[in-house]
Amino acid sequence: MTHPRHRQSKRRRYLTWSAAGVALAATGAIVAQTATATTLPAPQTYTGRAFDTCTAPSLSAMKAWKTGFYGAAAVYVGGKNRGCAQPNLTASWVKSVSASGWKLVPLYVGAQPPCQSGANPEKMTATTAASLGTTDGTDAVTKATALGMKPGTALYLDMESYDTTNTSCNNAVLSYVRAWDKAVHAKGYWAGFYGFRSSSAKAVATATNRTDLPDILWYALWDKVNTTTTDWPFASTQWTGHRRAHQYMVNSKESRGGYAITVDRDAWDAPVAIVG
Repeated sequence: MTHPRHRQSKRRRYLTWSAAGVALAATGAIVAQTATATTLPAPQTYTGRAFDTCTAPSLSAMKAWKTGFYGAAAVYVGGKNRGCAQPNLTASWVKSVSASGWKLVPLYVGAQPPCQSGANPEKMTATTAASLGTTDGTDAVTKATALGMKPGTALYLDMESYDTTNTSCNNAVLSYVRAWDKAVHAKGYWAGFYGFRSSSAKAVATATNRTDLPDILWYALWDKVNTTTTDWPFASTQWTGHRRAHQYMVNSKESRGGYAITVDRDAWDAPVAIVG
């Protein structure tokens, strides 16, 4: 584990990701965006490389890393399952790094699946999934707003790997996701989703009921290919029009300007935070 309590350890995430069954793609043409999204404020999109790391780096590190290789950074704005303390992540930090040209991707680590192994501070059940989704979605907006992220911002829900063949577990996750999305939409924010190609991302991509599903899909597929198109694992009609992101490499130890950070690399073609 290179990021202290970064969601799950990368080793454990790899094992659960593999066990869930690699390389199942969605079939059939499915409409990606929900009707609600058409009423939201216009998003701000970014296309290029992004990185995510457990703790938001210092201002000096962000300045040193502004070399042109990365143009966006994911930050963990909240959620009871957020793994790292965020001493740097303040409204002032958000304003400063945004002013220097960085785009930000706000991540929220909410309730995790009932069938997921391991102990999480917050796990949903079939009974609590919808109510927790509403509470957490509202909290995600509150946390983002406190950091100066305005309506039109895309907030990304982090859902870790689980066994999607467990029907009751999968149904609970989808209930939670729909409630979270509705709560975020109600406040004027876009609903993004981070998940694994073979499990959590697949669950939303293959759901029969398309109501209130995420507007943007950020899929984890660690093939080291910087793309959101050539390895897109689901139906080609899904999440088109700058609505995709791809986590393609993890645990990359990199140093820029004297600041060493272990990051995950992302190919980005999707909405980001609106700041200012």
